[in-house]
Amino acid sequence: MEIIKTLSLFVVTALAEIIGCYLPYLYLKEGRSLWLLFPAVVSLALFVWLLTLHPQAAGRVYAAYGGVYICVALMWLWAIDAIRPAITDWIGVGICLVGVIIIMFGRQFIKPI
Repeated sequence: MEIIKTLSLFVVTALAEIIGCYLPYLYLKEGRSLWLLFPAVVSLALFVWLLTLHPQAAGRVYAAYGGVYICVALMWLWAIDAIRPAITDWIGVGICLVGVIIIMFGRQFIKPI
């Protein structure tokens, strides 16, 4: 249950970061409204706050979060940019998510040397 809770929090955190970066992208690259920068700031502030909700050490959280971010970014690519990820993308995501689980929960199962 803790794994699902942690991964869910990481997914919400990744969405906040992606949205916070995507809105300025729309403004800068596609000439959209300057007003998009305001929700972008809110989204990035939410992203930072969500990172603080993890009970693990910050460095471990950042390392594991990177793997989940990769997965969410590929889903964003598919859903928002309408580009279907390749099989190698999904294999890479699988490897990253295994790494996330090892980083976040592995030490609970392996005694330190």
